[in-house]
Amino acid sequence: MKTSIFLIGIFIINLPAFSQTQELKPTETGALANVLVTNMSDKPSKGDKVSFIGKKTGKIVSGVTKSNGKFSVLIPKGDTYEIKCQSFENDDKYSTVEIPNLKGNMSFDVVIKYELPKVYRLENVYFDTGKSSLKPESFISLNNLAELLQYKEDMIIEISGHTDDVGDDNANQKLSEERAVSVKKYLIKKGIFENRIISIGYGESQPIAYNSDSTGRQQNRRTEVRIIKE
Repeated sequence: MKTSIFLIGIFIINLPAFSQTQELKPTETGALANVLVTNMSDKPSKGDKVSFIGKKTGKIVSGVTKSNGKFSVLIPKGDTYEIKCQSFENDDKYSTVEIPNLKGNMSFDVVIKYELPKVYRLENVYFDTGKSSLKPESFISLNNLAELLQYKEDMIIEISGHTDDVGDDNANQKLSEERAVSVKKYLIKKGIFENRIISIGYGESQPIAYNSDSTGRQQNRRTEVRIIKE
């Protein structure tokens, strides 16, 4: 769990606190999970994918929050589930919940509080050396970003390209712009509307480390996502 990026609070309550109005009902074999996702100011968060992964069976049950930040789903009894919420690049584990195989109807509430980072470095996004063409190993990370944007249908982002300071300043600026455009085009091919993605190249103007060694230069060569509108 990336606590440096996400502010998270989870409360598992074995009471049907906000399930009374739900159409979905618990069964003999399935417990009713009522999920609520909010930001740290308790504002409901729309378009968040939350998954329950069974430790014994590997079964995955997922749902996506509506405009009120809620969804309900039936979870098979008799397993312990990891609760994960989709982030920019990977699903982050938040907590676990055990659902015993007991008779009778069961329901529980899951309240997740978190806020996406305003700026996030996309890991595992690679380009051919000195070029803007994406390497195939970048596709997993970008596919996950595209999926998140499909759920977060109101979100507008900026794709920021950055380089180290090796070589000509103007060439680095041009390269960073072209790489940001490559990421944007990939997301558009995945079904994200063009007007939701801004691509900007910053060249070597915004280093996050010293360019005096290879480690620092590697950190400066990066692609970032900046949230413009949620």
